[in-house]
Formats: sequence, C-alpha cells, structure tokens
Amino acid sequence: MWIHEDQNWPKFTWDAEALVSKLADLRHRQGRLLGRMEGLGFELKREASLSTLTNDVVKSSAIEGEKLSPEEVRSSIARRLGIDLAGVILTSRDAEGIVEMMLDATQQFSKPLTKGRLFDWHAALFPTGRSGMQRIRVGGWRTLDADPMQVVSGPIGKEKVHFEAPSAERLEKEIKAFFDWFDNGHDLVPVLRAGIAHLWFVTIHPFEDGNGRIARAIGDMALARADSTQDRFYSLSSQIEAERKDYYDQLEKQQRSTPEITVWLEWFLDCLGRAISSAETTLGNVLFKAQLWDKINQKPVNDRQRLIINLMLEDDFKGHMNTSKYAKLAKCSNDTALRDIQSLKNRNIFIQNPGGGRSTSYSLPNREEF
Repeated sequence: MWIHEDQNWPKFTWDAEALVSKLADLRHRQGRLLGRMEGLGFELKREASLSTLTNDVVKSSAIEGEKLSPEEVRSSIARRLGIDLAGVILTSRDAEGIVEMMLDATQQFSKPLTKGRLFDWHAALFPTGRSGMQRIRVGGWRTLDADPMQVVSGPIGKEKVHFEAPSAERLEKEIKAFFDWFDNGHDLVPVLRAGIAHLWFVTIHPFEDGNGRIARAIGDMALARADSTQDRFYSLSSQIEAERKDYYDQLEKQQRSTPEITVWLEWFLDCLGRAISSAETTLGNVLFKAQLWDKINQKPVNDRQRLIINLMLEDDFKGHMNTSKYAKLAKCSNDTALRDIQSLKNRNIFIQNPGGGRSTSYSLPNREEF
C-alpha cells in the first residue's frame, strides 16, 4: 500500500518530542549562520547568496541526472538579480528555465502558491514541450493518458516500481488540499513545513516530469519564509545531491508507509543541518575570494585572466591549471595563455606546483599561503 492510499491521508502525524532537540539545534545553527551573514558587507553578502543559489540550481538538476554548467547558471542568476559579472556567458534554455523557477520561489517567497504559478514553473522547466525525446504535457497536470504514474528503475522487462502516484482523476482534489495547507498553516514550525511540503508534493506527483525539482523549489520557498529573507545562504539541494541514494531510499520508505512521518522529518532536519554546516565552508570561500580579488585588483588583470581565476574559484573546479587547459578555456593561443600565466605567476596569483616540463601546472594560493 502506498502512503496516499492510507485512510488517514493526508493527515500527517509525527512525534513532536522526538524532534525537539533537532529543531532547537537547527534554530541555533540557522540563527548563527544568518547572524554571520548579516555581519558581512553588502557585496560579500550578495556574493554568498549568488554562490548558494547557483549551487542550489545546479545540484537540484544533478539529482535528476541533468548536468548544467555552473558558469551559465551563475551568469543567468546574476543577470536577473542585477549583479555585474565580467564577461558575457550565453545561457542554455534549460539553465534559464530552472533559474527562473528558483528565483521566483525564493525572491517572491511571500506570494501565495497557486496552480497558475506552478504551471508557469513547469513551462519554464520544459520550454520545448519535451522531456528528452518524449513529448509531455507542459503547464498542466498530467492526465489519465499518463496513468499509472510510476517511478521505476531497471531494464525493460525487469523494472522495479519504487512508487506509484495517485491517479490523475484525484489530482484537483489532492492539489487543492496541498495549496490550502501550504499558505494557511501558520502554527507549524517553518522548517517542518518545508519537510512536509517536499514529501507531500512529490507524493502527489502532479506533472509528467519535473516533480522533484518543483518539490525542492517549494521546499526552498518554505525555507525562505522561515528565514524571512530573499537571500539564500545554505543549499538543501546541494546536500540532498550529496546524499542522493539515501534521499531516494528515505522517500521510498515513507511513501510505502503511512502518514506518520517522524522518520522522514528526522532525516530531513538532519539533512538540513548538514546543509547549514556546509554553508560555513561556502562562507569561508566567499571571504577568501574577496581577499584574493582585493589583491588582484591592485593591478587589474585582463578579461581572459579574470575568467580563468573565476573558474578556478568555483567549488567544482577539478585539477590544476596548465597552458593547454588555459588556452582551451580562454579560447586563445598557447602563446597567449603562457604570457597570461607568467604574468599571474609573477604576481604570486598563480603558484607553480612541484614538477616541470610538460607537466607544469599552477594553482591559486590557498588560505594558509594567502
């Protein structure tokens, strides 16, 4: 039996006592992080929020197996928020769509969640009307033609059904109950609202595709309401992506159970706590980047050098920099790349790694060296 077939669905219950210490710890962590962020200057706070939003968008897509360019996402978010970045990066329609949805959820968090708003989000996610090669219904609930709506894995003929959503004929009633609760249950602890909203929406599964990304956007919207700020300083999607297998296991376990959701909420609160801990690292990176750029800007660098430094400062940059990689990324000749590198090396912005010859490579200074 699925959770939505239980006679008490969707009357969720949980053991409040079991969550007391986790909620207290979480409130303390949230308050401490937001306090540190408020102590930053305007530019640094904006940079921290930009980094968090970028990670949120990239990782929410990665959970679904879709790889987006962090540079494209960052550029799209910055443009929409009126933040100037060096260089113009063309952004794919896929990146633009999820950025548009995430910013609407987090920057307009106080607006009601409505059918029209969700349809707009869904249309933004699938601008071509297709999911991969398959044409899907966009900007509208799934229909009976798509039933049964199942989450499956495995090769054809040996599929494993992880979950089966409510039938399409139940959707209007199901989604109305969800909307009424989401915007009216003001006596509920906000972070619990985020955890319940995530589980509830992804269980209704009202669209043919994109339900996970929209569920996480709704969760981020609830967290923005909890923090009472448009600025995002921790990324739940990044943490979920890091714990992807456990995330799907926890979802499946709860969706095969009853509306008693203590175990799901315990996992959600723990995951959120780990996301806030990770944000401390993000804050440290933002402060380091600011100090590094203060040093760099004492004598301006060219656009190619600025692009490469920014790429190397991204959290997901792999390996070191060398002449051929520099030339490829900056779209210049090897000779130009070598001159740029030597200039940065002479200023101690690039540090040459041990080794030489063809294996010569460079890194940015670390925090201890800086």
